Amino acid sequence: MADIRTGTLPTMTTHMHTETPTTPALLQLMWLASPALPIGGFSYSEGLEGAIDQGWVHDEASACDWLLHQLHLTQSRGDMAVLAQMVLAWQAQDTPRLAELSHWVHATRESAELRLQSEQMGRSMVEWLRNQGAIDAATLAQCNAWIPTYPLMFAYALSRTGAPLDQCLQAYAFGWAENMVQAALKSVPLGQNSGQRILATLAHNIAQAVAHAMQLSDDQRQAFSPMLAIVSAQHETQYSRLFRS
Repeated sequence: MADIRTGTLPTMTTHMHTETPTTPALLQLMWLASPALPIGGFSYSEGLEGAIDQGWVHDEASACDWLLHQLHLTQSRGDMAVLAQMVLAWQAQDTPRLAELSHWVHATRESAELRLQSEQMGRSMVEWLRNQGAIDAATLAQCNAWIPTYPLMFAYALSRTGAPLDQCLQAYAFGWAENMVQAALKSVPLGQNSGQRILATLAHNIAQAVAHAMQLSDDQRQAFSPMLAIVSAQHETQYSRLFRS
């Protein structure tokens, strides 16, 4: 807005970077959790569309139950647990540990489409980081050697925010929840109010899921969700579908 006394415009900062000393950690987490982050998360339902095709998910209540179980049984015990350990490894610059955790992620993608999702979103996350000037050449080369997955690269981005680990995982979980609710709205289909009720239930459970993920050791971390793996594999050849997984 121009100064009414002089007609001049105020000086404004126009530098655009994902992380600067003046960018609060909370804003960085909000940015990373945003569905607008250009990594393709909106194009995946993570088995939800397959469950709808099977008739297991067909209304608001069944969609809420499916996603709530997914939050606690697959996200909390698996991806959120490994994400927590990856954030700490990135902060410690522990390359052997990162290589070990990266291998675990690759080994636990239980269908071709879940593996492709992890790799596509990981590479898109790499491009976003490069575009923001947030990753150096040596780190980029190392990530490419591991074949960057979404958990690996999202953990790297989280490690740069300076936010507490529990808040990092909460941001990740809420971003996941928003994408899944949007998938449910499109594919069940559901109305916006139904979606907000489901999101409220998921949000209410995120802190508990995060606390569980943070306390899991390597021996306790797991990726065991046979129904999700089966429905994901069936979705790969599903006749009609909106989503890539």
